[in-house]
Parts: sequence; C-alpha cells; structure tokens
Amino acid sequence: MDKSREAMPHQQEGPASACWFGHLYVERGCGAGSMEDNMTQISREDLEDLRVAFNKIDIDNSGYVNDFELQELFREASLYIPGYKVREIAERFIAGDTNKDEKISFEEFVVIYQDLKSKEIRETFRKTISKKDGICSFGGTSGSSTDGTQHSYSDEEKVAFVNWINKALANDPDCQHIIPMDPNTDSLFTSVKDGILLCKMVNHSQKETIDERVINTKKRSMFNMTENLILALNSASAIGCMVVNIDAQDMIAGTPHLVLGLLWQIIKIGLFANIEISSNDALIALLGEGEDLDQLMSLSPEELLLRWVNYHLKAAELNPIKNFSDDIKDSKAYFHLLNEIAPSGDDDQIPVIIDMSGLNEPDDLKRAELMLKQAARIDCRQFVSPQDVVAGNQKLNLAFVANLFNMYPALKKPADNTIDLTTIEGESREDKTFRNWMNSLGISPRVNHLYSDLTDGMVILQLYEKIQVPVDWKKVNRPPYPAFAGKMKKLENCNYAVELGKKEAQFSLVGIGGDNINEGSPKHMLSLVWQLMRRYTLKVLSDIGDGEKINDQVIVDWVNTSLQNGQKQSTISNFKDKSISTSLPVIDLIDTITPGAIREDMVKREDLSPEDMINNAKYAISMARKIGAKVYALPEDLVEVNPKMVMTVFACLMGKSLKK
Repeated sequence: MDKSREAMPHQQEGPASACWFGHLYVERGCGAGSMEDNMTQISREDLEDLRVAFNKIDIDNSGYVNDFELQELFREASLYIPGYKVREIAERFIAGDTNKDEKISFEEFVVIYQDLKSKEIRETFRKTISKKDGICSFGGTSGSSTDGTQHSYSDEEKVAFVNWINKALANDPDCQHIIPMDPNTDSLFTSVKDGILLCKMVNHSQKETIDERVINTKKRSMFNMTENLILALNSASAIGCMVVNIDAQDMIAGTPHLVLGLLWQIIKIGLFANIEISSNDALIALLGEGEDLDQLMSLSPEELLLRWVNYHLKAAELNPIKNFSDDIKDSKAYFHLLNEIAPSGDDDQIPVIIDMSGLNEPDDLKRAELMLKQAARIDCRQFVSPQDVVAGNQKLNLAFVANLFNMYPALKKPADNTIDLTTIEGESREDKTFRNWMNSLGISPRVNHLYSDLTDGMVILQLYEKIQVPVDWKKVNRPPYPAFAGKMKKLENCNYAVELGKKEAQFSLVGIGGDNINEGSPKHMLSLVWQLMRRYTLKVLSDIGDGEKINDQVIVDWVNTSLQNGQKQSTISNFKDKSISTSLPVIDLIDTITPGAIREDMVKREDLSPEDMINNAKYAISMARKIGAKVYALPEDLVEVNPKMVMTVFACLMGKSLKK
C-alpha cells in the first residue's frame, strides 16, 4: 500500500494539540473536536500496545504481516471481529493496495484499527433498559448472543452483588478507582471492564488462585485490561465456574446477564467453600437420627444449609422449612435463626440480644425490614432486601443464609464417641482439580463431591460427550430414580459408562466394572476420570492440529523444540523431570510463546528455597492463564512434579501456541 496516501497535514504541536507520529494520529490532550471526523484518537499507551500486538504476529520481524494473519492480529489488539468481517476488511485492503504485495505494515494496521474504532464509537452498543418488577431487559449484540435476542437480569441481584463486592474489596488499594460502586446505577457493568475487580473477586472466593503480581493494576490500556480479563476468566474456570461462550469482549462490553452470571458463580463458590464436612467437622452435628456419616457427607452445600437452618429451628421448637423461597417469606424462620446463632458472650464475643418484637408486626414487608435490622447488628445484612425476602428470591436468600452460616455457624461437635473423626478425609488437590474441571464444562447437576456425585453414571456419560464419544441416551436411566429399583438403575448406567470407555473410548479399564463406579471406589473412579480429562486435553490439541494424533512424547518434543528455538536453557526429559519443580521450564516456555510476557524480576532462578519454588509455581500458573492457556493444575502440582497435572499444563500451553 502507498503509505503517502495516508499522510495528513502536520499538526501544530502544543499542550492541547495533536501531531502525526510515523503517520499515526497520536493523542496529546486534544479534545474530540480537533480530530478528523472519521478518525479516533490513539493514546501513546495504546499505540505501544498495538506495537506489542503487531510484533507477536510478526514473528519473523519483517515489519509486515500477511492479510490472512489479520484476524489473529485483531484478537491480539483486543478487537473481536467475526471471520467474514475480517475477510471483507482484507479484501478492501488488497483492492486499495497500490503495492499489491498483500502485506500489512504496522502503520497500515494502525490506520485500519483507527477506522474500526471510529465505527465502533459511532455504532455503540444498543442498550434499552426497561425495568418492571426489578427485571431489566436489553438487546444483546455480544459474540455470545444474537442480534435482537432479549436477555434479562434481576436488578435486585445487581444491587446485592454490588453491595457484597463493595464490602469485600473496600480496603483493597488496587480497587480504589472503582470501589465503592453505586448499586442504584449500572456502574458494576463498567467496573468489570479492566479485569481487576474480577481477578480480586476470584481471589476473595478462593484465596491465592491468582498470583496478584500478575494483575495489571497500574497501566490500564485496552491491551492490559484484556490480559486481566483473560486471566480472570481462565482462573474462574479453574475454580469451577462455567465460562463457556464468555470472553473478554463480553466483559469489556459490560454485557449485564453475562457479568451477573459470572459474578454469581464466583461469589457462590466463596460462600460455599466452608460448607463441607471434611473442612468443617462441626457439621457432623447435623447428623439425623439413624443416619450414617456417608449420607451426611453426600449432601450438597444447599442441602446442608437447609439442614443447618432446621437444626436451629428445632432448638427453638419450631417446624422445619423446606426451601429458601416460599417458607421464608414471612421472615419468622429468620427471626428465630438469628436468635439462635447470635453471639451469646462466649469465646470473648460481645453478646447480642436479638429483638424478637418484630414477629408481632402484621405486615410482611415491614417485618422483613425489622428482621434485617437485627441481622445488621451481627454484621450480616447482606444479599437480601425486605422485598427479596417477601418475594422469596431463592438465589439471594440462599446467599444470605450461607453468609449467616459462615459468620455464625453456632454448631458444636457431637459428644457421640462412636463417630471417628479421623476417618473423615478431606478433598485431595487432585480430586478438587477434577471436580473443578467437570464443573467448568457445564456438567449438570454440579459436582460437589467427586465420588458420591458420580455414582449414577450421569456425569461420566456427559463427559463422554465432551470428548465426542457418542452416548445413546435411550439406554440411560435418568433421575429421579424409583425408590425400589434406584440402585439397579444407577448400576445399569455405570455398566454402560464402563462399556463405552472400553469399546468406544478405548480406555484402559482393566479390573474396573460398573459396580466399582456405582460404589464410588476412589481408586477405580480416579482412573476413569483421569483418562477422561487426559483425552479431553489431547482432543483440544488434536483439533488444533487438524486431527494429528497427540501423545505425551509429541508434547515433550514440542516443549523442548520450542525452548530451543526461544534460546532457553531449560529442557525436560518427561513429565516427571525434577527440573519442573523449579517451574523454570514452564516460565521459559511462556516467555517463548509470548515474548516479553515474563518479568524476570518476579522469577528466582538460583539457590531456590521451598518458598522460592512455590512462588515461581504461582507465577507460572497465573502467567499461563494470563496468556490464554486454560490451566486447571495448581502451583503445588509443579513443585511436587505431579506428572498428570504437569502434562495438562504443557498441553494447554502447546494448544495456546498452536492457536497463534
């Protein structure tokens, strides 16, 4: 292309002017009115980011990229454009290219970028808000929806989440530019744009999921914000959130139903984290008469919360509730629950006497307000308004009760000496990783306990479909199962699951039968689940490689070739290589895939202490997610060189590299 045709008259420099810098219109504090009508300003920061994006695609440093690389270049520059649009842009470029070399220079790319951003400003996201009974609707135009599709969200949920986030991040120095948000406006949907809030909320729900050294907190250009959002989304997936069909562009656009849906998943995971017997053995107090420990341990967090409420209502000599919707609308159960759990003065707590006079209020809405005033006295007025209680908003009432439990469980371990607490095994890291991987794929119902929740075969059969093993659902017994034949129906499902694994997936399932799955045998179930996760990981690579068969050695060879091409000293012999415990091969590979991504001042390379090794691992895992690799492994997996999880890390990085 003849670059001279893009030249513009030189602009007078000054404190409120703009100039052309290498044919690029660079902002110098000028107002919008000083610009050409068909161009948008580009700040120096954004210009630098565009250069970084361009250099990532221009891998041979020729100063040019080809027209067929344009879509990947747009993605690196945080412009998410459908393929047909990219082809139209490329065709228009070629038609006007006087050089006819079909190559795009950096200056030409910036001109295209400016034109696209200008059109984006002119055609801003159409948003029509209509509020009726707290429900907002709007026209969706994101990549996850279709033009004209109407999505809705609850204004009450928006208010509840904003208030919760304001409290959670109130003292975080990195969030002072957005906190506190106004719950009565749509500020939440713009506050997620830079990714910082989402990263912080992931860590609030699951501590240290993200190495906060990796978050771009100072420089908030479009490129930096997109990096943060990719990091947040991949980290949310790693803790079990389903983020399928949600990308950084949806968060930048502030698509309301997607923002609220993601935040609810993150918040819920944090609220439920301690509602699990292996991490909170006081829950054994909820054992029913004649019930064994395995039955209690198989309950979901929602079921445990309901039982917890009824435990305290029983102490108050009241009838139990059956749900967090209709049964709590009059607030009476909540009044009695607060009275039972409020601090009594034990353990050096300041006693709080709940004022129960609100029970005599005849109006439901006023009674709910009086109840919440009592909840506020123990710092638990979160998630619900009086209207939410009276309306029976199940989601927000569930969150309200979960917060009450976390703050004031008021449970005592049973004195029954027949219960051996030492037999309660906590969830292993591997179990947790498998469970989070399943949930991130949208498995239904959600997996809370890896072994007991898979005993009817339904989850395993859904996972087969994820690896493209066809399931004949006519052969499957679906819940609810009949009381008299439920065990048999579940066993039939498990037998079918094992049969598919052997015949269709060609898994190694020697000595594993449907009865092993139906009984929740950890040894046999882990063997099957690992093969499912491994096949899923390799399938992603195979799809990228046009069906090429991928195995461990192919990945190892690719890792070493990539490190050598990147002039790195690291190598690995296999996924058990002790050098992986330093995380340096992973860190060097990330720097090879995305040059300049790694900050050397964050990496310790010599005389590594155990603390240095875990810090390197935390940095490596978070950086892998930041550059776009959906890694489920934990830092400890690298330090301890867990070969299964190590394989998934390198495979995900290989997938990211091949996509580029």
